[in-house]
Amino acid sequence: MRSQRFNLQPHLIGELLELRPLSADDWEGLFAAAADPMIWELHPAHDRYKEEVFREYFQEALASGGALVALDRKTQKIIGSSRYFWYGPEPSELEIGWTFLARAYWGGNYNREMKRLMLDYAFTFVDHVIFRVGTTNLRSRRAIEKIGGVLTDRRERITLNGNIVEHVVYQINKPAPLG
Repeated sequence: MRSQRFNLQPHLIGELLELRPLSADDWEGLFAAAADPMIWELHPAHDRYKEEVFREYFQEALASGGALVALDRKTQKIIGSSRYFWYGPEPSELEIGWTFLARAYWGGNYNREMKRLMLDYAFTFVDHVIFRVGTTNLRSRRAIEKIGGVLTDRRERITLNGNIVEHVVYQINKPAPLG
């Protein structure tokens, strides 16, 4: 498709945060950021704040080859994570997901910068980025809408901890070149 190969774990730096590849050494810092029940209250995996549940999420993130850890640039403290994932039949469609931030970083600026960094990088390779969000996860749905995500007609059902959970799919298209 493009001459350069997409790296699922780039090192991206913004004004507020730094995104770098997740490593096994990040367990303690990432779990500390995730151990707040309020982060997960609207998420389909609402018990992900528990160590045994988060450990499974962490292991899946490492195995995915696309997980990024988010660091506050001022403190170098781990504040959350996100992930790239090749998705769907379209070779030009990439998913960004599995994103969370510690509550102290809620409110838009950090999430907006994280997604801007990830989208800018993704759009050098693909034309469409999707976000799959649990239908009841209104906080995440609003956050995706704030950054320009458009709700599509696509719906997906996935099995999570033995339960079938419906997800909606948002999409952001590569901006047209200026000029």
